[in-house]
Amino acid sequence: MVLNRGLFITFEGIDGSGKTRQLELLTADLKKADLKFLLLREPGGTSISEQIRRILLDRKNTEMSAETELLLFAAARAQLVKQIVEPALAEKTIVISDRFYDSTTAYQGYGREMNVDFIQYLNDFATQGLQPDLTFYFDISVKTALDRLKDRTEKSDRIDLESQIFMEKTRAGYLRIAEQNPDRVRVIDAERTPEEVYKDLKLQFEQVISLEFV
Repeated sequence: MVLNRGLFITFEGIDGSGKTRQLELLTADLKKADLKFLLLREPGGTSISEQIRRILLDRKNTEMSAETELLLFAAARAQLVKQIVEPALAEKTIVISDRFYDSTTAYQGYGREMNVDFIQYLNDFATQGLQPDLTFYFDISVKTALDRLKDRTEKSDRIDLESQIFMEKTRAGYLRIAEQNPDRVRVIDAERTPEEVYKDLKLQFEQVISLEFV
């Protein structure tokens, strides 16, 4: 595959959707194929963005307002795009990000019921118009997600403490985003086993970029 610039791919889904495991499987295949890629996470990916991440996810910051949360996510993203994503794409790197601006639209826009139009404007400002070439949204029921989160060994963060109603609104937001962006967003049924989900992901990935894994 020959690219004029790199490919920007994002993974999205509510907590517990299993996207982390799918990222592991995909990056393992990319390594086997000896392709140049970069794996990032949001918020994070730079020294400044990681510091913002710690503030956002700290369980002690329960007094954080929705407005502060929104602006901190945008600030972390702006730094990541400017410092890492744009230079990597210019070097024809496949950039894969665990979350991007769809998370902000879904969580803060729909989950927290903030102004979605303003959030989309803010997203565009923070990214200077950069959009993913391809987004995989891993769809799962909130009940299944909560059952999976109970089995997590790592300590939950501040956003993990949100209510089931918040998660339902966020999931509905993701589905709305997918409906509005059918050319970019691929919806994958994440209720299945990780192996079944990855088979679907890999097929769609190959179809989009015409890549045969070795």
